[in-house]
Parts: sequence; structure tokens; C-alpha cells
Amino acid sequence: MALLVASELAVRQVGGTGVPGALPVLQHLTLWLGFLGAAYAAREGKLLAIASSGLFPAGAWREAAAIFAGIVGSAVSVLLARASAEMVRLDREAGGEVALGIPIWVAELVLPLAFSILALRLAWMASPLWRGRALAALGLVGGLVLSQYPLWSEGAPKVAGLVVLLLGAIAGTPLFVLLGGAAVWLFLTDGVPITAVPIESYRLAVHPTLPSIPLFTLTGFLLAESKAAIRLLALFRAAVGWLPGGTAVVTAMLCAFFTTFTGGSGVTILALGALLFQTLSAERYRERFSLGLLTSSGALGLLYPPALPLIFYGIVASVPIPDLFKAGILPGTLMVLAVSAWGLREGRLSKISGQPFVGRELARAAWDAKWEIGLPVVIVSLMLSGRATTVEAAGASVVYAAVVGLLVHRDIAWRRLPHVLRECVLVVGGVLLILGVALGLTSYMVDAQVPMRLLDWAQANISSPWVFLLALNLLLLVVGCLMDIFSAIAVVVPLIVPLALAYGVDPVHLGIIFIANLELGFLTPPVGVNLFLASYRFERPMSEIIRAVLPFLLILALGVLVITYVPWLTLAFLDR
Repeated sequence: MALLVASELAVRQVGGTGVPGALPVLQHLTLWLGFLGAAYAAREGKLLAIASSGLFPAGAWREAAAIFAGIVGSAVSVLLARASAEMVRLDREAGGEVALGIPIWVAELVLPLAFSILALRLAWMASPLWRGRALAALGLVGGLVLSQYPLWSEGAPKVAGLVVLLLGAIAGTPLFVLLGGAAVWLFLTDGVPITAVPIESYRLAVHPTLPSIPLFTLTGFLLAESKAAIRLLALFRAAVGWLPGGTAVVTAMLCAFFTTFTGGSGVTILALGALLFQTLSAERYRERFSLGLLTSSGALGLLYPPALPLIFYGIVASVPIPDLFKAGILPGTLMVLAVSAWGLREGRLSKISGQPFVGRELARAAWDAKWEIGLPVVIVSLMLSGRATTVEAAGASVVYAAVVGLLVHRDIAWRRLPHVLRECVLVVGGVLLILGVALGLTSYMVDAQVPMRLLDWAQANISSPWVFLLALNLLLLVVGCLMDIFSAIAVVVPLIVPLALAYGVDPVHLGIIFIANLELGFLTPPVGVNLFLASYRFERPMSEIIRAVLPFLLILALGVLVITYVPWLTLAFLDR
């Protein structure tokens, strides 16, 4: 995919018309990558979930929870597989081509295939015992029966099915089951064909900008596999390490850089946590401060170009992505500066002296890290100059990172490249699966006029735009700690965009508010995802991580309020 899109960009730069059929082929490769990646993530047990059966006491309760989660997950997956197969049948009868003579229905076959694999996998993994697997297989039977006789559910209580799905999520079934199952059940009870859900998944997958998400994700994984972190750490320490608390500032900057490319703070914490924790400990920073700094810094960077949440918000809200990239620069810098300022305070209180500033060392470190520094410059320059689309810039970033890691620095061993690709596919597959089914749920809510009802309620009860923004902050804080950032965008953005427009909030400003709040949600107890990842990575109790994060949570919350109520920060670089 990266070579295809980079070739398209290169051909155009020399006056050609591009590679024939490149964009539609790339879009459908993204479809296959996402859904086969989701099947692979299921095999590895890496599908995103709100909870796990580990919440239940070991023994019969935990076994029962896992089996129940398997029943619910396999039933929903069968329904989605049957709906996808029906979509393929209809498109086969209608005809049409992707490009280069490839029929659309052939490209769509991956949906019923992937959902079928997911159904079997979820039933199989429900228990290590054949008895448990046989019970979980009841979900397969139930899904087949309901898909064959959908009229049985027409007019059934909506709440009953949603409660079952929620209980399944608590028991440990993957998040896509909760979102996709809710969409399927709501359509069934209204007597609407459930093909609406895979149709929305397909529409998302063939969006012209979506291939940039897996491509930028791969760029981040290539950077994490290389020694880019060590070179950038040396550069930032040479630049600001002379300050008391300078290493804390370096930590915030380095984490922001990596999170920008990986699209999720989890990768940053897992990839850089050990290196940065050792560095902070060696300079005598308090352990609690170090844990809080690393956990919170892992959420920085989501507002800088080319952060993946910015791209996906632009897709869902139909907002120009270059505008979002410009808008996120100052708010992103504010968040980094807020965390850095707390680090400087820690340095002064703990009397941690900085290293002497040596211009020669800074020049040497800058030369060593020139390729890493050049990457964001190349990407942003390509996009903002209009010489490349978002997808083309993403493809160029993959080629750039691969060439630097494999050939220039030779940090990445060729034998490790398949591992990097597999890890990337695990993340991309899990995310794109959730996004596809989440848009099916959004489609139902739009059909049910939920946004208009919310608008009517808000206008009847909230008169001030400032009060609306405060209520939005509180809502997004809750959403951010319960859902991953991508599914939150897919489900919530279509609901709040009409509300924001009614209160005069600029859609670009809304996007930055949205992502800044979800960034904060990563750290919000009790279920902020960064808290769990930090507890796992640093082998510390969750309670200790929460105490360490609280000061940073308050600081970043103040930053979110400033971003919300000072729109100039967002709109300064836009022609408004």
C-alpha cells in the first residue's frame, strides 16, 4: 500500500497522471487489511474491550462470564456475517467495478469472511474446555436462527437486547460486539434490513482519506522499532537538559512526538516507558512523579499533525484535514508546555540540577537526529503545500521511515520487519473493525433523528454557548474514559456537530475541543486506558498510578478549558 501511494505521488511530481486505478485499489486494500487484521487480532486475543472476565472472581463465576461473553460475541458476529453476505449478493446482482476489472462484490467478500472467522474465534476462545466451547456455540446457533427469521425480533423491546449487549461487554466481549450488536438489534426491532451495518462499514473503508490511518500507524511502529527514541532523547536533552527539571521536559516532548505518529498513547507508553523511566530514575526524580509524568505524557501529541484522531475526525465531520492540522498546533503546544512546566517545578523542588549546556553536543545530537526531525517537516510540507494528499503524505512517511530505519541507520533488522508489520496490523485491524460497526450505530441514530432531538432538548434547556461548551467538556470526559478515541469519534461526533453549529461553535474548533477532551479521558479514573497500560508496563498497582496521575490530570484539565474557551488558539492559523 505504501509503495503504491508513494509511486502515485512520484509519478505526479514528474508530470504524469498517476498510477491507473491506484486510489480505488488502495481503498479496497484498506478494507481487506482492516477486516483480516481484525480476524488476526481476535486470534491473538487483542480485540479492544471495555472490560474482561478477569473482573469476576476466579472459578465458576469467571468461567461463566467468559462463556456468556462468547455467546453474545459469536451471535452478533454471525448476524454481521449474514448481513455482509446479503450485501455482497445484492452488489453482485447490481454489477459494478472497483478498478482494473475487479468486481465490487469480490472486493466486499472480506466482510462476511472476517465476521465468520470472528464468530468462530469468539466461540472457541470462550473456554479452554470443550464443554464451555459447546455452550458458547449456542451463540452461533442463535445468530443463525435470528438472521434467518429476522421478523421474530421486529417490535421486540429495544432495551432488552441492549441490556444483554451491555452485560456481554462487562463480561468481556469485544467493543465491536457492543457497538455492532446495538446497531443490528435496533435495526431488527424496527424491521429494517441489517445490511445497513456492513454498508456503513464498506462506505467508511472506501473513504478517500481512510488509508492514511494504517499508513501513518505503520510509520509510528517503524519509528518505535528503530533507535529514533534514543537519538531524539539525546537531542532534546542537549537542547533543554540544562534546565532544572529539563529531563521531565524532554520526556513530555519525546512522548508527544511518538504519540503523534502512533495515534494512540498506549504504543508510546509500551515502547518508551522503560527507557524514559530509567532515565528519570537515574536523575533522582521521585518515583511517583515519574509514573505520573510518563502516564500523562503518553496522551500528549494527539493534536499535532499528522495525528490519526485529527484525520478521522475530519473524515466523520467532513472538515478539511489540513485545517485541523493547522488548528491543533497551538493547543497541542499548550498541553505540552503545561506538563513541562510541572516538570520544571519538580526539578526546582527536588533540587535536580540540569546538565551543562554545550553547543557542540547540541549540534552533534541534531545531526544524528536529522532524519527524525525531517520526517514531520516533510509530511506537513507535502500536505500544506498542496503537492500531496493526506494519503500520499502518509505513504511517503512510511517509505521515509522504512528507508531511514532499514538502510540509513540500519536500526531495524530485516528479519524484524514482519514482526513490525504484524503488530501494526493488530492495532489497525482492531481499530478499523470498531469504526466500521460504530458508523452502523451512528446510521441508526441519524435515521431515528437522535441529533435533532438532542438539538431540540439543548435549545430548550441551555441558552448560553458557554454553558453548552462546559456540558460538552463533561460529556466528553466521560466518553473518553469509557471508549477508545476512534469509536468515540465515530459514535459521538455526528450527534454533537449539529448541536455545536446551533450554538455557533466552529467545526474545526469543535474538533480540537473533542480530541483534547478525549486525550484527557485517557487519564480519568477508574477506566482511563493509560492507567491500565501504565500499571501493566511499570508493574505498579492501579491505585498508585492514579495517585501519581492526579496532578497532571488537573493541569491538563485546565489546558482543555483554555482550549475550549479561547478559540483564538485553534483558529489563529486559519483564514477565518
